[in-house]
Amino acid sequence: MKNIVVTGSDGQLGRTLKEFAQKAKNTLFDFKTSADLDITNEQLVSDLFKNQEYRYCINCAAYTNVEQAEKNPDAAYRVNSVGVKNLAYSCDAYGITLIHISTDYVFDGEKETPYSVEDEPNPINVYGKSKLKGEEYIRKTLPNHFIVRTSWLYSKKYGHNFYRTILRKALEGDDLRVTDDQKGCPTNTETLAKFILDEIIEGKKPYGTYHCTDGVPMTWYDFAQKILNENGLSDKANLVLDRNYRTFAKRPKNSVLS
Repeated sequence: MKNIVVTGSDGQLGRTLKEFAQKAKNTLFDFKTSADLDITNEQLVSDLFKNQEYRYCINCAAYTNVEQAEKNPDAAYRVNSVGVKNLAYSCDAYGITLIHISTDYVFDGEKETPYSVEDEPNPINVYGKSKLKGEEYIRKTLPNHFIVRTSWLYSKKYGHNFYRTILRKALEGDDLRVTDDQKGCPTNTETLAKFILDEIIEGKKPYGTYHCTDGVPMTWYDFAQKILNENGLSDKANLVLDRNYRTFAKRPKNSVLS
């Protein structure tokens, strides 16, 4: 029996994993929301792991608001770096394998071709820097780990994300002003959940860093078009290409992961 704890299970990936867990065989899942387990509290993490017999920890807990991270970097580092360090320490102490979700934003976007796991990270915003710091804590502390970087993660069912925002605004009749100056690989949470459960836990991949995406590079404007097409809204919604779109945080122009 594989005993797996999932942290941050109230997010879109955690909720997707909960769906998949219902079909998993010989596996016992323990889903911990951010309210159930504050990973920034080292003692709480240690106490939980000490009193359970987990084989894996899937860390879905993260501070993901890229814009707010610039304005409140302490909050981003507290969750994405310190919280991850706490998990790594406890996983090491109690013989647990950590599966940690990271991001394409650890790269600066200057490369013209897709980023491989061998490419040197160079984040250009607080969110990316805090996530990279978390990766570094894991590598220094815990030999038994998987770091899985993904790109433009979304769920069609859960959470606040680009897919659901575009769909909602289109149905409400709002103008959709979307930029095309960034390129990435939109990734469904179902793809990432399957990779974690089937390829890592069941597939017994070697420890290390992996990239997992849906594999189709596109801009945010392309993605918006795809969403509208999928939902039969192309002729009903007003999608506008906005080349003057500005964000507070710097974002990599190319964050396509190989």
